Amino acid sequence: QVQLEESGGGMVQTGGSLRLSCSGTEITLSSYNVAWFRRTPEKEREFVAAISWYDNSTYYNDPVKGRFSISRDNAKNTVFLQMNNLKPEDTGVYYCNKLRGGSVYSFRTVGFSRWGQGTPVTVSS
Repeated sequence: QVQLEESGGGMVQTGGSLRLSCSGTEITLSSYNVAWFRRTPEKEREFVAAISWYDNSTYYNDPVKGRFSISRDNAKNTVFLQMNNLKPEDTGVYYCNKLRGGSVYSFRTVGFSRWGQGTPVTVSS
């Protein structure tokens, strides 16, 4: 069954903002490290950002550093990705996934057997 649901994508102009949501369905996200990925014309899966279950520490890929912010609201069982100052190269389908254990850095190398539908983001130039 689907464990994560992505939402919040849309179409914005360059410099605009979007907030994506990753909501747990059958799992409690507070127990997991959670990360955002994106599928772009250049990369099938590019790591974007991650947040730790243990201390809410965060880790960002260089292209989004300073523009994106990952956070969580455990009461809502949701992880957010606030995307500011969006650029055309941010265009893609955004997915979230999870890890029990490891760290925010583990998302760089681990593979996943389950993915949600993703939420598309289009940034016009």
